[in-house]
Amino acid sequence: QVQLVESGGGLVQPGGSLRLSCQGSAFTFSMLDINWYRQAPGKERELVAQITSFGSTDYADSVKGRFTISRDSAKNTVYLQMNNLEPEDTAVYQCNAVQSGIVRGWGQGTQVTVSS
Repeated sequence: QVQLVESGGGLVQPGGSLRLSCQGSAFTFSMLDINWYRQAPGKERELVAQITSFGSTDYADSVKGRFTISRDSAKNTVYLQMNNLEPEDTAVYQCNAVQSGIVRGWGQGTQVTVSS
């Protein structure tokens, strides 16, 4: 099991930016695929971005061109840079770790609120 801790959420105005971090405890963190999900009140959880252990990335259409996922294996951390934020991006953001198709852990989530 992998312990994951998210940070970086907060309140930001529309058009602003935030960078979320997902830090893992496992020494094998670099071998894990990391996904960022979000869930807004009354809505289903949505896969926002993912990065494989090889560094390949993919994004939901709703965030393409605005969000960037990256990883720093030396720090066991995956980042989600979120630019040009919109009120519709308001949600709890969580990361999870996957290896060979098996979920190895979830973070506790961090709240992102986009409002003027």
